[in-house]
Amino acid sequence: MWCDDGTVVVTSVAAGALYRVWPERLHAEVFATTLGGANGAALAADGSILVTQNGGMDFSNLPGVVGEMPTSPPATPGLQLARPDGTVTYLVGEDLHGPNDLAIAADGAVYFTDPGHWPPPADREIGRVMVYERDGSVRAFASGFFFCNGIAFEPDGTVVVVERQGLQRVRADGSREWVIERLGRGGGDGFCVDSQGRFYVACTVEHGIRVIEPDGSVADFWPIEGTGLCTNCCFGGADLRTLFVADALPGHLVAFDGCPTPGLALPAWPGPADTVSDGPS
Repeated sequence: MWCDDGTVVVTSVAAGALYRVWPERLHAEVFATTLGGANGAALAADGSILVTQNGGMDFSNLPGVVGEMPTSPPATPGLQLARPDGTVTYLVGEDLHGPNDLAIAADGAVYFTDPGHWPPPADREIGRVMVYERDGSVRAFASGFFFCNGIAFEPDGTVVVVERQGLQRVRADGSREWVIERLGRGGGDGFCVDSQGRFYVACTVEHGIRVIEPDGSVADFWPIEGTGLCTNCCFGGADLRTLFVADALPGHLVAFDGCPTPGLALPAWPGPADTVSDGPS
């Protein structure tokens, strides 16, 4: 995620931590330690970072992962808040499978995917999209997903998630429709949206970004040099025309400069509800 101070904050699932990156200085350092598996991140108005905490992962089950991966101590799955001083507390820490990614709605509600861990159960579809409301309550927005992953809002406020190997719109009445049913061999992980409603999807083992028009047609594919596993992306820069991509293996942050269309400006979370507490650890 892009921050107004010109830095990028990235999560490390393996390290259970957030890193702050200064792109111009080619420098990164740990900003906060979450334990478990810090998965998605979004900006709060006071400079805090909302984090979807999946609890920790077994990387041996993931495609494209080779060799032994470091792991941090497990944590309670939930929604965390990393404050500017690096302290981490829970907003939600009960009855979740393993939150993955999140997006902030225009009204300040936090929408997050809760698929559990890969691979999902073979006999039931437990994935769901949850909402953390401003008053601190949590509700299910949609359920019955195979493995809902990345999440973002279109310019009109429609929720879109990565599901199976495609992108799926999720309406407020619970109905769904495919934007595109098959992104490619690697499917997708996280994604972001530009001001015209195009989707920029991190296509994992294909090692690049697939650009999808709002009608579901494929506009382009932006390859990343070398080999790796790209997992998420966001627009940044003063004009929102730089696409930053988390190249999780080997652990790089890649930048595509001078994008033809700026990114969709994202709302910051207005602030913690009165019910925020230290919660479980």
